Amino acid sequence: MGRFIPHPDEVPVELTLLKPECISRQQLHTISLGGIACNYHRAWRHGTALEVRMPTLNADICYPGYVAWCLRRKKGYLVGIAFTDEQTLFSARMGEQVCQIERYCRMNEAHDDLQDIQALALQWVEQHADEFSHDSVRKAFAQPVLD
Repeated sequence: MGRFIPHPDEVPVELTLLKPECISRQQLHTISLGGIACNYHRAWRHGTALEVRMPTLNADICYPGYVAWCLRRKKGYLVGIAFTDEQTLFSARMGEQVCQIERYCRMNEAHDDLQDIQALALQWVEQHADEFSHDSVRKAFAQPVLD
């Protein structure tokens, strides 16, 4: 099973239902390759085609995917979203990396000083960038998927 990167709650995420025919059902095999996991106020059925947006990151960017799993939590649901191809998965992971860096800077109280923000961003990248690399996505797509 692939790794689902936890999306930080501090960065809003929007999940929008897509018509099932928008994404080929053949692409469901990518669910085992990982994706992102986000807290959401409602449940989604396994296999539901969704569009993922992070409006504070960029209102024009969206990632089509499928619900890989959905778990009930005390407040809402944790939704695992898998993506349909290597490029979409990589793009979503890069978006998540930006969200994680933003969260890291907020946690370290870097609000206004650009040099502090850049230093913290570089620090985060040095510690975590390998988890988001294109090679890690490529390796996931190279693994055989068992039915």
